[in-house]
Amino acid sequence: MNKPLAIVTGATKGIGHAIAMQLVEDGYEVYGTYVRDYEPETLKALESDAFTLHQVDASNQEMCKTFIQEVLNRGKNIAVLVNNAGIVKDNLLMRMPLEDFTRVLDVNLTGVFNMTQAITKPMMRQKFGAIVNITSVIGEIGNVGQANYAASKAGLIGFSKSIAKEFASRNIRVNCVAPGFIETDMTETLSDDIRATILNNIAMKSLGSAQDVANAVSFLVSDKARYITGQTLNVCGGMVM
Repeated sequence: MNKPLAIVTGATKGIGHAIAMQLVEDGYEVYGTYVRDYEPETLKALESDAFTLHQVDASNQEMCKTFIQEVLNRGKNIAVLVNNAGIVKDNLLMRMPLEDFTRVLDVNLTGVFNMTQAITKPMMRQKFGAIVNITSVIGEIGNVGQANYAASKAGLIGFSKSIAKEFASRNIRVNCVAPGFIETDMTETLSDDIRATILNNIAMKSLGSAQDVANAVSFLVSDKARYITGQTLNVCGGMVM
């Protein structure tokens, strides 16, 4: 029996990898994407029968089109798209180079446009599908030194609401998951003072895990969320209320 296919961008580590593994557990075949070069052995160690990795730069429109066409040429219907790939280039606005502002928007927002547009026609033809875009609570509340990142994530929420309205008549749902502070390799290096400041702003007084985000995605792409579209689910321990 053929498994439904899910595509997860930025799927080699962190939140993206947790999402991919959860979707595999949910019964999907998952195609994950990555950008930077890895040793073949590293990729092979991550892959399985149900999870394969493909080098695709979401900010490159032609790359996205080619990748999706290759998927379709294999006779696959794309049931789920999770746009997770993203970058940060933090700096105070007065010191931020224009290229750092535009690069973050190119990856975090234009990259989602590219990948989503590439799957639009085939998903509309099949008349089903679920899209989840990984935004951030920073897109809702802002943050010092992250004007570029906040703009990209706020834009992603508006983008998702708009295409949710466009796609609803074809039984395609579009939602966002907005993580708060999540335990990652970066947060492991935070000083005690910075960690205490962060925790003070979180009602539950703890950081979330990548699995918490993966669980939210798993729900939103499932039939249990069949009547949910155009929404943003904050996974933030009460940081935003």
